[in-house]
Amino acid sequence: MRHSIRRGLAAAAVIAVAGMTLAGCAAPASDDTASGEFEPITDISLQLQWLPQSQFAGYYVALEKGYFKEEGFDSVDIIPSGGDIVPQDALAAGEVDFAVAWVPKVLGTLETGVELTNIAQVFQKSGTLQVSFAGDGVSEVADFEGKRIGSWGFGNEWEIFAAMAAEGLDSTSVSITTQDFSMNALLNGDVDAAQAMTYNEWAQVLEVVNSETGELYQPEDFDVVSYEDTDGAMLQDAIWADTAKLEDPAYADATVRFLKAVTKGWIFARDNPEEAATITYNAAIAAGEGGAFPVGPTHQLWQMNEVNKLIWTGGDFGVIDQAAWDKTVAGALSAKNQDGLELITAEPAASAFSNEFIEKALAELAEEGVVVSGEYTPIEVTLTEGGQ
Repeated sequence: MRHSIRRGLAAAAVIAVAGMTLAGCAAPASDDTASGEFEPITDISLQLQWLPQSQFAGYYVALEKGYFKEEGFDSVDIIPSGGDIVPQDALAAGEVDFAVAWVPKVLGTLETGVELTNIAQVFQKSGTLQVSFAGDGVSEVADFEGKRIGSWGFGNEWEIFAAMAAEGLDSTSVSITTQDFSMNALLNGDVDAAQAMTYNEWAQVLEVVNSETGELYQPEDFDVVSYEDTDGAMLQDAIWADTAKLEDPAYADATVRFLKAVTKGWIFARDNPEEAATITYNAAIAAGEGGAFPVGPTHQLWQMNEVNKLIWTGGDFGVIDQAAWDKTVAGALSAKNQDGLELITAEPAASAFSNEFIEKALAELAEEGVVVSGEYTPIEVTLTEGGQ
């Protein structure tokens, strides 16, 4: 979801299927390439947007269950993000083959002349919340003016301003307060409303003991603004590819095979949330992230449950909805930040998204008997102190 810590930690946390791995790694061209044939790419890399957690369960499941192997990949690197790593920048620089990033963040990058393509929209809904203590007067977007509104920055604040713009509110009246990747800013009174994801920080605050009651905080202790219920909702986790490289038959072929494996991973996570959460929890521990952020098994199960709600909304996995894309672009175009500056100034190129590759992947999976659409039936998760 967000940026993380140092690049060195992310590099140490790389998960590989087997053998040596190469980023941006098309296999050497064979003599058949000139005649329209190519040697398939067998080693690929994926840049995540944050540390190993159930937000990315489908990729770790695909690795663990051998789905990448089934699609002809010998080696797959799943690379956690770091504070000096911007996923779309790593992709544009040729350091990785694919990247996971929020759509509005990449829209900003595209304005610099970079050419990237959204090849699969994993999250179909926004999972962003603005959370305040009940009765503190921040129960809706209209209450934001003049308030201290928490955000992680790095483009995560775009929904705040898009929602305000949709209601004709003055974004320059808001004090955007940078919060860390916890709910401490809210608990300590440093912000009037803290940013949270349904699958992460919202659980974090509900995993804290309320000193007044001696029990965990409860949802009714808070007022919650869900951006999904506002005109500021934006598309979030998507898989991005290098636009120019998609013209290369070998890369295009690898893209379809990659998406087939990823789809199978997310289907498994939908149908087996407990096991998928455990797989991701183990990946986080193996990567040495146990003390870096809330990685407890109960927290990861909550996250898996909530992430599935954002992905499985009844349609085919990963297909980009034109209306949702247009809404995201319109929100970015209309919004201005706390300094009155525009977020983006022009519509992105038509190549900024394509359903061609995910639809081909889904068609091949359907021919193989895989059901690629559906809704998720949530499970009940009881949170514990600290998510353990």
